[in-house]
Amino acid sequence: MANLKHVPHFTRKHRRTPRPMDASATIQAALFGWSSSNWSGYAIASDTNGTYQSVSASWQVPAVQATPTSPAPSGWGWLGRLFSWLFGGGGQSSMDAYSATWIGIDGFNNSNLIQTGTAQNIVNGKPQYYAWWEILPVAETEIDPVQYPVSAGDMMTAAIAKQADGTWQIQLANQTRGWTFLKNGIQYTGPQTSVEWIEEAPEVNGSITILANYGQVMFSNITVNGANPNLQISEAGVLVQGNQQLSTPSAPGPNGNDFNIAYGATQPSAPST
Repeated sequence: MANLKHVPHFTRKHRRTPRPMDASATIQAALFGWSSSNWSGYAIASDTNGTYQSVSASWQVPAVQATPTSPAPSGWGWLGRLFSWLFGGGGQSSMDAYSATWIGIDGFNNSNLIQTGTAQNIVNGKPQYYAWWEILPVAETEIDPVQYPVSAGDMMTAAIAKQADGTWQIQLANQTRGWTFLKNGIQYTGPQTSVEWIEEAPEVNGSITILANYGQVMFSNITVNGANPNLQISEAGVLVQGNQQLSTPSAPGPNGNDFNIAYGATQPSAPST
């Protein structure tokens, strides 16, 4: 039982590399800088290795809910809809749904990625919340949910930073519950050419999952290399599955260091302060 306590809810690999958008989503995504079938949020990229030394942000863990009208994962087409109709109760899908809220360095324009965040899933009809960190190509590592519990509504602050000795540190704090997780001495050799603040439908067993209805999340107090990134709408991207836009970020707030992101195709209002 002691071993089971530390096993992630997902024993299967969660790859967090963004996938190209569905071709039919081009018009829907025209107002944004990019589109993907598993990522949405903001990403900043550079052509120069070593550009990004740190990234941080805060967010409130969203409450997820099952959505009977959730589409099958991108690429399933009519087969996915038939499966949902046969096994989901007259067209209502009973499939599990997943969402991840996180910050990261790399991954947007390369195959490396160091990241940390929270998971908000619907598994067997019940909500599931936990904290995690990951360095591709290794699967995500769940942060011990007994010592570091996470619930909907908790306020999280995350930071990833390169240290003076060349190693990396991941810090994830739950301000609501009063705990801080630190992972020091990390060996990471990615090119450091992008930074991200993402709401994602993770990949399980090589397939992109259905995005859970996470409602709305606000990424706030965003920094890159310790400074305000002055986000631009051209750096924002939407998530599209089954020819439907399922996750949409707002324009940046007036200070350029925060944004809202909402489940669905309707763009939320930008933060006001």
